[in-house]
Amino acid sequence: MTETQVAEVGTAETGMPDKLEFDVIVVGAGPAGLAAGTVCARAGLDTIIIERGRKPGTKNMMGGVLYTRPTAQVWPEFWKEAPLERCVIEQNQWIMTEDSVIKMGYRSPHFAEGVPNCFTVLRVKIDQYFAEQAEAAGALIINETKVDEVLQDDGHVVGVRTGRADGDVYAPVVILAEGVNPQLTCALGMQEDLKPDVAAVTVKEVLRLDPEIIEERFGLNEGEGATIEMFGAPTRGMLGTAFLYTNQNSLSLGLGVLLSEFAEIPDTPHDLLQELKRHPAVAPLIEGAEPAEYMAHLIPEGGYNKMPTLFGHGVMIAGDAAQLVNGLHREGSNHAILSGKTAAETAIDAHEKGNFSAQVLGHYRQRLAETAPTIADLRKYRKATKFMEHHPVLSVYPALAAWAFEQMLTVDDKTKRQKQWEIIKEALRRRKPWGMAWDAIDGGLSFI
Repeated sequence: MTETQVAEVGTAETGMPDKLEFDVIVVGAGPAGLAAGTVCARAGLDTIIIERGRKPGTKNMMGGVLYTRPTAQVWPEFWKEAPLERCVIEQNQWIMTEDSVIKMGYRSPHFAEGVPNCFTVLRVKIDQYFAEQAEAAGALIINETKVDEVLQDDGHVVGVRTGRADGDVYAPVVILAEGVNPQLTCALGMQEDLKPDVAAVTVKEVLRLDPEIIEERFGLNEGEGATIEMFGAPTRGMLGTAFLYTNQNSLSLGLGVLLSEFAEIPDTPHDLLQELKRHPAVAPLIEGAEPAEYMAHLIPEGGYNKMPTLFGHGVMIAGDAAQLVNGLHREGSNHAILSGKTAAETAIDAHEKGNFSAQVLGHYRQRLAETAPTIADLRKYRKATKFMEHHPVLSVYPALAAWAFEQMLTVDDKTKRQKQWEIIKEALRRRKPWGMAWDAIDGGLSFI
């Protein structure tokens, strides 16, 4: 069945039946949806993937790092032919003030050996590649189609209603991979409406730069890549991070801040991005680069505490719609892919049993907890966001650490012991002893 036929279903011209039926409906053609659609189609299920954007990847955004091993569970050895950017061999963390930076990082050739650890990617390219793999497996992808409603019969999800004429589509299993703004799952009562304190607004520029210049500036060989995560000044101490990733012939530069915190300042995310571009540690790395793309998107930050009910009668939720993002470790696409794969495997089992109840589809959450680190990792950091909100980790401490480093590295007429006492006094001036103690205790309870 072609996309044109689907658009005309129920019309006199096609003579097709009014009721369009599949084995599985997947809503959303991001990493979660494409993974689910690919696995279902490979198992012989009649699968349709409905995508709101013009093509998979055109309306999606992420920082730009794709982890190989989780992805290879759906698309084995994809890295040998997929349109990837650079194999990341160096990962850095910068603690920044307005004009200084403390640098930490790790570089190893082992990241590129055997099955490489991760690659930088551009979503339009990689999503369309995964979409091609889904279609090759037998899935039908319908683009530029919005799902307006989930259809139910006696409490069971039985299909979806699209914005097309006569656009009802039916299946005993619907996998919702609709992204960060989960209107359909909210309408089903499976989770709360998106709140400002559980989403980050992220902006990103793709800056075109010659490969040779990228490699010279970042100390890389051909095909090698580096990442930089930045904390502190780039977000003005608000809860969020900034990033700079190397692509083949461009750089991805961006930042994200919790939406609720952005509401408290007059400036826009674009203003903060421009400040970041002017930072003395960043400006030399992007000098001469030409803007090629600008984009903004919301990223789910609710994590384990805001995870919705992942399943119901005839329905499962995957990817960003399920809050499966670990922002502290820059992990989202890997959890999306694994959740889509696991939802698909559960749908296959349900078809084999001929039972699409919540009791059977509930194995999805159990499988996800047993076969992937997703649930365990999100649970581990379930208190992290609240800790960061209530402690000056990204405001007081970066500035204090930078001041201390400058004092110790400045050679003058003071002894090192004098400098150490000055650092202690300055630390106590900026943060009272009981405050530091509470930061340490609560930090341990939140992260360990």
